[in-house]
Amino acid sequence: MNEQPNQSDLNIQQIDPTLYNDDLAPLKPEHRTWGAFEIFNVWSNDIQSLFGYTLAASLFLSYGLNGWAVMAAIILAGVVVMFLVNLTGKPSVKYGIPFPVMVRASMGVRGANLPAMLRAIVGIFWYGVQTYFASTAVALLITALFGVGNGGTFLGLSGVAWLSFVIVWLFQIAIFWQGIERIKHFLNWAGPLVYAVMVVLMLVVWMQAGSELLPAISTIFSGSGEQGGLGAFLAIVGTMVAYFAAVVINFGDFTRFVKTERQMKLGNLLGLPLNVAFFSFIALIITAGTLVLFGEALTNPADIVERVDSLPLTIVAALTFFAATVGINLVANFIPPAYDLANLFPSKISFKMGGLITAVIAFFVGALWISVISQIGVPGFVNALGAIVAPFYGIIVVDYYLIKRQHLNMQELFSSATGSAYYYVNGWNTRALIAFGVAAMFSLSTVLVPALSSLGGYGWLIGAGLGGIFYYGLMKRFEAAPVMAEQKTH
Repeated sequence: MNEQPNQSDLNIQQIDPTLYNDDLAPLKPEHRTWGAFEIFNVWSNDIQSLFGYTLAASLFLSYGLNGWAVMAAIILAGVVVMFLVNLTGKPSVKYGIPFPVMVRASMGVRGANLPAMLRAIVGIFWYGVQTYFASTAVALLITALFGVGNGGTFLGLSGVAWLSFVIVWLFQIAIFWQGIERIKHFLNWAGPLVYAVMVVLMLVVWMQAGSELLPAISTIFSGSGEQGGLGAFLAIVGTMVAYFAAVVINFGDFTRFVKTERQMKLGNLLGLPLNVAFFSFIALIITAGTLVLFGEALTNPADIVERVDSLPLTIVAALTFFAATVGINLVANFIPPAYDLANLFPSKISFKMGGLITAVIAFFVGALWISVISQIGVPGFVNALGAIVAPFYGIIVVDYYLIKRQHLNMQELFSSATGSAYYYVNGWNTRALIAFGVAAMFSLSTVLVPALSSLGGYGWLIGAGLGGIFYYGLMKRFEAAPVMAEQKTH
């Protein structure tokens, strides 16, 4: 059942303009240029942002766990995410289709717009926020070189901050407007460079801290907090899995460019458990060093650079933070909404146009972040949306592996003809909607109901699991129909 599709199967015979454009069409193997290195850099860029570093460093300090246990939890989370993305990435390697097309098989050719648009809203919001955070690195650079300006502000941002924000916003548009190959080159350049600078920063801190570093590490590794135990261990695993969750669902947006499944799996192995372990080790050493050098453990790299007060370090660090944050923005928050918006109106919105819409809306999110959005609890709303999206993971995976048995009919994924395999009821799979609704109520309650807040870290995993279980229960006795419909055309 898992044989490779024929080349002719990837040529869509009947073009339905409401479901098809060149950016959504199956990408043939000869047009794929990504390998394990590119997938590795997707993950490098995903974790090496300012937020990713702060998260990794703070996990060693927040849970009262022995540092070795924290490292083990972080590595286990990397293994879990690797397993999850190998499942969602595989169908797109096989068929060359992005996430919003892949999800048509389970949700219906029209119903696919629901998960696609929810994912797009989350992506657009964080695209704006991360654009603001990347601009703080540029502002750090401009201030170090030219001073702070006249001190006037508009919407909470100084003149330097506004200039930096517009520079970053335009820079990102310039990259994506040149297409996926240019994005690939940027990620391939940014990922290794950020690593090199982080290693240098670690060595500098290590040399300055000298013989006091190891005792400082051992205090972090002793872990005497009250929270410890299995609960804290699992909470760290859940937190790290949730950090990657946005990319887990739509990983097919990247694997459609990969030549073979083996290269995808190798990229995921290097990019997740091994990469996360090494990055967390760097975060641990630098955090322990700041304890020695400054008398307190600093988890924000920008604070560390400010304290060190060295112009060359500030320049290099600012460029690195900028590259890292733009990298995660392109991976987690730009490519997904661009495809998701293209899926909504394929005849009118291309991948580039979807990206431009993303950038324009995100401009206002980023510009209003300090003065409005961060003040009114909107991140809670977006986290709730992220929890709502979780059941789609279980639905997609169960549908592809257990219901469709790893076989999709490409022609019918692009067909809205009544009675076609993925048309269901007016283009919507009502059973999938029921499974999603029931599971989403639970995953959402872990964000909104105080009594369930202790489950917040695992809300995504539980929501994904429930989505898959409910979907399987509802679809099991109807699985014959779609499979029969696809095989008639072969």
